[in-house]
Amino acid sequence: MTAIEISRPGGPEVLVPRQRPVPTPGHDEVLIRIHAAGVNGPDVFQRKGQYNPPPGASDIPGLEIAGEVIAVGSAVNRFSQGDMVCALVTGGGYAEYAVANHNVTMKLPIGLGVAEAAAMPETFMTVWLNLIQRGKLKAGESVLIHGGASGIGTAATMIAKAMGASKVITTVGSDAHREASVRLGANHAINYLEDDYVTKVEEFTHGKGVDVILDIIAGDYVARNLQAAAMNGRILQVSVLKGPAKELDLWPLMTKRLALIGSTLRSRTYEEKAAIIADLEAHVWPLIESGKIKPQVYRSFALEDARSAHALIDSGIHFGKIVLTTAAQRSV
Repeated sequence: MTAIEISRPGGPEVLVPRQRPVPTPGHDEVLIRIHAAGVNGPDVFQRKGQYNPPPGASDIPGLEIAGEVIAVGSAVNRFSQGDMVCALVTGGGYAEYAVANHNVTMKLPIGLGVAEAAAMPETFMTVWLNLIQRGKLKAGESVLIHGGASGIGTAATMIAKAMGASKVITTVGSDAHREASVRLGANHAINYLEDDYVTKVEEFTHGKGVDVILDIIAGDYVARNLQAAAMNGRILQVSVLKGPAKELDLWPLMTKRLALIGSTLRSRTYEEKAAIIADLEAHVWPLIESGKIKPQVYRSFALEDARSAHALIDSGIHFGKIVLTTAAQRSV
């Protein structure tokens, strides 16, 4: 099979198509002929040599896939050959075939395309885990979503709105993204290149601050998030695109009784991931099937052109997800 290897740490040019053996499923795994794979921030960190796969995981990048079940392990009874599924994998997604544990494999929501399904597992699971399960966002509460144009940001905007958030505020890097974020459901989208988001949040919430903050940025945002949060607010740190926290004053953390919560998805057990999936299937799948939530796919690239997909995600001009498609999907 064709798979994408990281030849050395670096830019998009280090992603190289190679021939690899087709993997064999274990007793609790399914073998999936991949039609599409999502491109995510962790893939970029792995490409740069900043995020190594966990022990036992494939060195091939790619954390979310969608395609056809080709074979099942002896302990698998939830799936059969021919089922169309999406799955969260610990690596190996940038390939024509991959194995996935059956606990983190899901049948596609009715009516959802394969490319859209490939944009879901890592992204929607990260959002649900942090915004709902750990951040405990409730109907009637306000939320600030940083990186509103990203895959995480677009999914969080839709889920927060669907779960009854009273006010959804996003930060974005252009007027085009600001307009797109509002169309998607944000009540307010702040162009951080033009406005200070702490000041705008204070204005939009009449001085109260926001109840929940979902942050993929870090850097100087960590301290500023403490200022933007409401009393008893929850701040979910799920990535660190701008690096370590800077000039951090913890006084607002204490006086506002804030919770600053960190999280990664990749290292969680299959049982933990299965619990997240069960929630998604119960609460989000019906919204997808009814058309109330639709994964945002910005552009697709052929698997062999993964470096162009990474050049695009590095540019930051996309709105929503970027996916890779294999010959299996392009021949449909």
